[in-house]
Amino acid sequence: MTTTPSDGAAEPTTLRELLKRRDYVRFWIARVAATLGVQIQSVALGWQMYAVARESMDVKQSAFYVGLIGLAAFIPVLLLSPFAGETADRHDRRKVLLICYIGEIGTAVTLAAASIFDFASIPLLLLLSALFGASRAFMGPSSTALGPMLVPRSLLPRAIAWNSLAWQGGSIIGPAVGGLLLSHSTGLSYSVTTVLYVLALVSVFLIRGDTQPVVQAGSRWALIKEGMVYTWTNKIVFGAISLDLFAVLLGGATALLPVFARDVLHVGPDGFGLLRAGPAIGATLVAVVLASRPIRSHAGITMFAGVAVFGAATIVFGLSKSLPLSVFALAVLGGADMLSVYVRQTLVQIVTPDNMRGRVAAVSSLFIGASNELGEFESGVVARFLGPVGAAIFGGVGALIVTGVWAKLFPALRKADRLE
Repeated sequence: MTTTPSDGAAEPTTLRELLKRRDYVRFWIARVAATLGVQIQSVALGWQMYAVARESMDVKQSAFYVGLIGLAAFIPVLLLSPFAGETADRHDRRKVLLICYIGEIGTAVTLAAASIFDFASIPLLLLLSALFGASRAFMGPSSTALGPMLVPRSLLPRAIAWNSLAWQGGSIIGPAVGGLLLSHSTGLSYSVTTVLYVLALVSVFLIRGDTQPVVQAGSRWALIKEGMVYTWTNKIVFGAISLDLFAVLLGGATALLPVFARDVLHVGPDGFGLLRAGPAIGATLVAVVLASRPIRSHAGITMFAGVAVFGAATIVFGLSKSLPLSVFALAVLGGADMLSVYVRQTLVQIVTPDNMRGRVAAVSSLFIGASNELGEFESGVVARFLGPVGAAIFGGVGALIVTGVWAKLFPALRKADRLE
């Protein structure tokens, strides 16, 4: 039977003990590299799509096409997530992750070639976004389920905080580096992205532990159904991931940052990089605190408070006409989101058995994909009618409403206390 490093008498909880887990450190390095790559690619792709669209369209129409990137990336997640979860619970999670990184490398190389040889177009950018989404549909469940296999249960909350720190740290550096690279060329941005994906691939390849989950009996469809039933009937799990879905779906104004940078705040690609880094700055500060001092009590209330602050900060961002204020609002937004995401991920991973983590992570990834990618599309559609400022305000108000409704619908989630 597959075991985790938790088998044994010791129950380590310190950062030093976490860093002794070499496979986890390799996993963490891969996460940092992949996050940097994703952020740089996302910055370049959004900017390039808006630039291509603006050659023949007005601001509102171009903003709509920026939003379409999110829809193109989400559709594969919607279609493939159930199979991705079952794959993560049946096959070696490290090998699945390696295949996903190969797919990401392929999309980055194609984007680099399209930029360098000047054949980028709206259809091509949308197609590559969809292929990238297909790769990430399998990556999310496999990566989420792999992490807990590399550490004992007692280190899991700390590992989750450090996983989030890796993501948010990369999300700070990535947009800033992406803006700098864009000032030279989009081709350079995609080339650097390719190198980072290769680094992630090598780091995961070097993981030596047993990453094959215990395979349960039953057909593929039976396992998929079991995972969905578990997620639906466990009110803490379902409440946590659905709260993230609807709050971020409505509050996804950050998808419109290329529009704000170019036609609202008029700050160009350098300012765009600062705006993209804003949410991650706040999120990283919160992640650093959580990594050293994990939340011990009042977890549910803390998560709801984070989502409420997220919505309020989105409104401030939409109303701002100043770059410093906009970056500050985005930093607050990112910090609040980090707080709620940390609680949600810890709750879900702690209450979910290892042999179901892939399938539950697939549902969670589907919801996260809907909140992020579909949220980008929602913001683009609303911006088409209300303009970018109106879309941001609309989203912030919607996130506040969702917070209140979910606090009423899921009392068990609201009353969740300790993350142990």
